[in-house]
Amino acid sequence: MPKLDVYNANNEKVGEIELSEAVFGAEIKPHLLHEVVVWQLAKRRAGTACTKTRSEVRGGGRKPWRQKGTGRARVGSRRSPLWRGGGTTFGPRPRDYSYNVPKKVRKAALKIALSDKLAEEKLVILQGFGLEEIKTKAFAEVLGRFEIRNALIITAVTDEVLEKSSRNIPGVKVLRAEGLNVYDIMRHDRLMLLEPAVGRIEEALS
Repeated sequence: MPKLDVYNANNEKVGEIELSEAVFGAEIKPHLLHEVVVWQLAKRRAGTACTKTRSEVRGGGRKPWRQKGTGRARVGSRRSPLWRGGGTTFGPRPRDYSYNVPKKVRKAALKIALSDKLAEEKLVILQGFGLEEIKTKAFAEVLGRFEIRNALIITAVTDEVLEKSSRNIPGVKVLRAEGLNVYDIMRHDRLMLLEPAVGRIEEALS
């Protein structure tokens, strides 16, 4: 079982924690990470892009000019896709981009993402931030002690003080353990786990 030091808000070592080999010692498989990240981004797409076909654009009720005798090409409607202001041929329509990925693949990718952060020494276990009130400056000072600018912070339960204190700091995101996902782990340089959240993550992924 891998062991990791536990730090307090002053960047002082206060203990050690044993991490589950099954969760934090998974074999790194980049293709699984790619598959799950693409799936997550596809789910987030709004799919609201829409263009009008020739049957939906305004106008074009009468024939612009008679069929024969003008010397010009025959035309039946101003709504033709060949005309400026006409309908669009094969344009985007509202659609759902989401699709399914097996639950086992999603769990495996999450284990790989956690294991990758541990292997790269970018995983920090924190006893707590020690914030008594909502204060962005105090939160930033804690990150400064660890020399961290870009981080994903995982809590065991909803922590309103921590969430609101971090809200105005770019590159920092606070999530509950239930919301942990591959995309956010990969997008942030460092992963900070509050000590109580470790057990919840291991319980969910074991």
